Amino acid sequence: MMEHKGTPVVTDMQVIPVAGYDSMLMTLSGAHAPWFTRNLVILRDSSGHTGIGEIHGGDYTCEALNSCIPLVVGQPVGRYRNILDTIHKSSTRAAEDDGEGIQTLDISKLKFVVKAEWAVECALLDLLGQYLDLPMCELLGDGKQRDQVETLGYLFYVSDKEKAAPALPYIDETGSSDAWFRLRRQEMLTPERIVEQAQVLNEKYGFRNFKLKGGVLRGEEEMEAMRALKKVFPEGRINIDPNGAWSLEEAIRICQPMEGVLTYVEDPCGPEAGYSSREVMAEFKNAVNLPVATNMIATDWRQFYHAAALKSVDIVLADPHFWGFGGSVRMAQILNDWGLTWGSHSNNHFDITLTAFAHVAAAAPGTPTALDTHWIWQDGQNLLKDTPKIVNGYLQVPDKPGMGVTIDMDKVMEANGRYNRLPSHERDDAMAMQYLIPGWKYDCKKPALVR
Repeated sequence: MMEHKGTPVVTDMQVIPVAGYDSMLMTLSGAHAPWFTRNLVILRDSSGHTGIGEIHGGDYTCEALNSCIPLVVGQPVGRYRNILDTIHKSSTRAAEDDGEGIQTLDISKLKFVVKAEWAVECALLDLLGQYLDLPMCELLGDGKQRDQVETLGYLFYVSDKEKAAPALPYIDETGSSDAWFRLRRQEMLTPERIVEQAQVLNEKYGFRNFKLKGGVLRGEEEMEAMRALKKVFPEGRINIDPNGAWSLEEAIRICQPMEGVLTYVEDPCGPEAGYSSREVMAEFKNAVNLPVATNMIATDWRQFYHAAALKSVDIVLADPHFWGFGGSVRMAQILNDWGLTWGSHSNNHFDITLTAFAHVAAAAPGTPTALDTHWIWQDGQNLLKDTPKIVNGYLQVPDKPGMGVTIDMDKVMEANGRYNRLPSHERDDAMAMQYLIPGWKYDCKKPALVR
């Protein structure tokens, strides 16, 4: 038999769409449905290893991943950069992609900001790490910088799921023995309930830093919740993300008094009066002495050039599903060299993404800001046999080769069956809002419950 030289070859690529349960979480774009969807990539190679990746859900992304199969199977794992480059050069821009990105949080455009091939990159890095007997983070940037990654408690306003019953079957965890599991499915729309949410998360995961997803109530009301949080967690870093819901005038007016309360404000305002978000946020920064973060106005390198040139932001939340794994760490290196700050945005996700984000953040140099993660809202819906833990507010980075985790195919196929039973695979936050406010329509300048 001829001896094989070089790295193993990819022998099989599976794309498996999956779905999980969600709460009636509120954002500027509306209310989360009872379910969320994701796409998994599972690669197998000639040495018998399995590599995994996870990315956003929906048929568009699923089809894009399936179209990558001929470009991946048969290729040596060590040529992963070339594989990704071939995918990039083979892809074409969708006719409905107007290039606006998500600076107005139009959820229908999220699929154009997310690049399906980053799930392939993750699975290839997982295989390469297993071949080299190194954790995935050692293959990124300058290698592993830390053994654990600081994360924040991602707080959400939650509406009353009973208003959508029985049409929308939100999961009920009132019988759970876990205080957080019970709480996360309940209505929480007041400063007191947001503080309670933070306290329970602090007890379960040890979070000391928190971010509230704003853009739901009037800006002044949301700032009341921020003040209440700071009172209970005086040493904590307290942040808010209204997804650009506020006008420039409103953002300045309500944020100036919050200096000393907020650690940063994320995407406080969006495009207006003919000016892009990058220009408007530069004016905000001139008026308010608070660091500004974004995951909306710098989602690719061209956008980042303009954001940096205008000094619009201090913190770039470079989600690896927007930037790629290598790209996200490259952003972390640039930001660190420039005296700016790296972090990562998150979407509803399973524990495969949780693990992947741990590795990316482990390779980020300097002092990243505490990472977002939606995982706390999905905790318990494991697709892995060995899900990384969040302890004392820190996500533990697996130290085994590759991703360092083991996929549970029984759970994956169960989640795939759930996906196949859904009436729709696309995210639609306006759908659940009809049960709260009949005739509700998305408006990027109006908080979700202000109509």
